[in-house]
Amino acid sequence: MARPHVYVALPLPDQSIARIVDACEVARYGQRGQPSRDELIAALASAEGLLGSAMLAVDEGVLDSAPRLRVVSNFGVGYNNVDVDAATRCGILVCNTPGVLSDAVADLTMGFIISLARRLPEGERFVRDGRWAPGQGVRLGNDLRGKMLGIIGMGRIGREVAQRARAFGMDGCFYDAFEQQLDESLVFCAPIALDDLLRDSDYVSLHVNLTPETHHIIGARELSLMKPGAYLVNTSRGQVIDQPALVEALRSNTIAGAALDVLEQEPPAADEPLLQLDNALVLPHIGSATVETRRAMLELAIDNLLVALRGETPQCVVNPEALATRRVPS
Repeated sequence: MARPHVYVALPLPDQSIARIVDACEVARYGQRGQPSRDELIAALASAEGLLGSAMLAVDEGVLDSAPRLRVVSNFGVGYNNVDVDAATRCGILVCNTPGVLSDAVADLTMGFIISLARRLPEGERFVRDGRWAPGQGVRLGNDLRGKMLGIIGMGRIGREVAQRARAFGMDGCFYDAFEQQLDESLVFCAPIALDDLLRDSDYVSLHVNLTPETHHIIGARELSLMKPGAYLVNTSRGQVIDQPALVEALRSNTIAGAALDVLEQEPPAADEPLLQLDNALVLPHIGSATVETRRAMLELAIDNLLVALRGETPQCVVNPEALATRRVPS
């Protein structure tokens, strides 16, 4: 039986690429960053599998130009980079890597909350700028114990954040559009309407997938409902916040500050207003950026790819309805 052809569109360590080479014929994108759309279309003309990052755009036109493609395996939990509806119509499985990055993202979220509460970026700048002198100090921070954390999206990561916040003595509430029935003893907080969460919370943390329903779930109206001393944290997707509205809310002190690992445009333009605001803490999308987590994500992405190419069911399929009409080797 002929070995399946695979296109690998991200750099891999030798031991990882060896796993794929053992089972497949492999073509690789040999540069940093993402292949262009034209390069991707050309590479997928004969490919049965695609392994790429969650930043690689795989739209309907790309999928229509890939007559043999059977699986798109994303290196990442997000999959809004893939036209899942088009993939399903074509019988192409779309896979992602959830679960294995929950701890890393939850840890970063709590790091953000601690940094905001204790004004760590402000204190660090104070020292570096040479302003630390007798009688000179930064503004006082706040304890976390007794503060209300509002979690928007109580999935895997949201639950991990809730557990960590509980250890710090925080109170909690959550909003989830799916209205899940969750054991309150496991998540330590109760469901609440979104507007009430925004009004009541000292910290609001976003943990939702990017969908039409969650696009700009936080806009000018929602920001206006938050307490003047409240903080917004986003480690999910940049597009769930209306970024110009957030800039205005930060400039006008409608809210006290924000900590963001994701932006609407990544990387941001050099003149991005958020980068000029002292009450905005911005990181370069590093939620899953630990050695252990990236290794686990990569292993799961490769597992998904190889299992799908064997005609079996991968562990993480985001469009299981495509299993019934999946493409077979030609």
